[in-house]
Amino acid sequence: MIPESFVQEVLARVDIVDLIERHVPLKKGGANYSACCPFHNEKSPSFTVSPTKQFYHCFGCGAHGTAIGFLMEYAGASFPDAIRELAQQVGLTVPEDERPDPQKQAQSQSLLEITARAAKFYREQLKQSPKAIDYLKSRGLTGEIAARYGIGYAPEGWQGLRSVFGEQYEQQALVEGGLVITNDTSRRYDRFRDRVMFPIHDQRGNIIGFGGRVLGQGEPKYLNSPETPLFEKGRELYGLHQARQSIRESNTVVVTEGYMDVVALAQFGFGSAVATLGTATTATHIQKLFRQAERVVFCFDGDKAGRKAARRALEASIEHLADDRAVRFLFLPAEHDPDSYIREEGLVAFQRALNEATPLTDFLLRELRGDLDLSRGEGRARLVHEAKDWVPRMSAPILRAQTVRSLADMAEMEVAEVERALGMEPGNKKNKLPPRRLERQRVVTSTRQLLRLLCSRPHLCEQVPEDADLLMTDDTEREVLQLFCERAQSGGVFSLTALFDSQTDAGRRNLIADLLTTSDEEHVGDDEASVVLADTLRTLRRNAVEREIENLTQRAVAGNLGPDEKRHLTELLLQKQALKSGQKPPV
Repeated sequence: MIPESFVQEVLARVDIVDLIERHVPLKKGGANYSACCPFHNEKSPSFTVSPTKQFYHCFGCGAHGTAIGFLMEYAGASFPDAIRELAQQVGLTVPEDERPDPQKQAQSQSLLEITARAAKFYREQLKQSPKAIDYLKSRGLTGEIAARYGIGYAPEGWQGLRSVFGEQYEQQALVEGGLVITNDTSRRYDRFRDRVMFPIHDQRGNIIGFGGRVLGQGEPKYLNSPETPLFEKGRELYGLHQARQSIRESNTVVVTEGYMDVVALAQFGFGSAVATLGTATTATHIQKLFRQAERVVFCFDGDKAGRKAARRALEASIEHLADDRAVRFLFLPAEHDPDSYIREEGLVAFQRALNEATPLTDFLLRELRGDLDLSRGEGRARLVHEAKDWVPRMSAPILRAQTVRSLADMAEMEVAEVERALGMEPGNKKNKLPPRRLERQRVVTSTRQLLRLLCSRPHLCEQVPEDADLLMTDDTEREVLQLFCERAQSGGVFSLTALFDSQTDAGRRNLIADLLTTSDEEHVGDDEASVVLADTLRTLRRNAVEREIENLTQRAVAGNLGPDEKRHLTELLLQKQALKSGQKPPV
């Protein structure tokens, strides 16, 4: 809802170095500033801030962004809130006519106030409920831990919240906030009754929903708030707000299945646990977890349901792996969950179990093998076939290569044969990338050189021919080139940082981030820029012609070339010769 032109103006006025230095001590080194990354635990600094590009990047965990992104990631601010805070700092006012819908804004604020009032009511009710207190004591919890997590109690009555909200109890806001239900006869009643209440916080500490654990034998055992304007189950993790400091200190986060697991682990000295909220682990969860720690351990029950939850966590994780990150799976004995295990075995035993948790690749191979008979060819073939849906999607190149090697050993095949069977070209660099720290040493392609040039010299977009995007083989690079040209031709100031913030597609954001983190010495001077652009476009066009020649030549060898295609092949050969000699190719 905030106009992009205003976002660009804010970013043009904000100094990202000043902003970040208020939260993280920066050290000047050459053209940039550096520090230990605030988003993951590290001993040597890999977090850099560029004052010229107004962009930050961590070469350790991959975090990157603009001043807006830093406030969103570090302070947990929403995009509009980050814009408003930065605008206030530089003396700008968000255009009134472009603000988000005032009604929706007021609704969100109203819902936050409602959930906060309800949480206070539940906490007060806990003090007056002997059976709820006895239940928590029976689970080994102290008042200190209950207070830390804001645990409360929803009384048995049908309309307990009416004592808090009075006439407001009849308003729609309580229904929208998930606290009150309206039945078919339009009668209202509390959603949570006779339950121990666990407030769910966002990253800024606001209460956005609740989880309720029934006392006694009622069903469902656990009840969460429904989806609301504040609360989306697939994005939130219970206990993350309270666990952030402990997670950063240990560089490990443990994912469990329930609130009591999180609270009980904290009670017995392990504060780095979170829980999913009645839903399977999502890719959003994984991204959020890896922003907090380099090691994620999924701790599930050893029963069938636990195995199913683990497989879903594997599914969500596999495309977000990195060679400097670790994902493990801890399956507890069938009679235990994390809560009962740490109470019975103690903290030291739990930490030992975490250290011995199954690595992701071992769990994946075990799941793929299942009950296959690998002494038979059919079983080995089925193993590799099952791996096709998993291994090529692994985003960590070294880990992927090691997994392929393990598969080859299990299937009694050569590594190259397994790679072909998985649809991965044998020996392809894409299958065996170097470690992340060497990634920037790779050869720069002509398409990437073109984008880097336009990134530093936006005015050159006017010299890019309309068909330039057709010369590019990578869809994401083609889309970013089109964005560059559209923005440059629309007039006004072209800001790459603002373009980065406006993108929702992960591929485009990552490519623009890479362009922003490219070192300045790779950019050419003003006098050379037009010459380099022309040379780069000529190379791209020659490469495109060569690809088409190769395709037609292969068809000619197979005898599948018609008269028109033969004439076109001759024309392409002439074009290639002209492009090589620097002449204008014939039309």
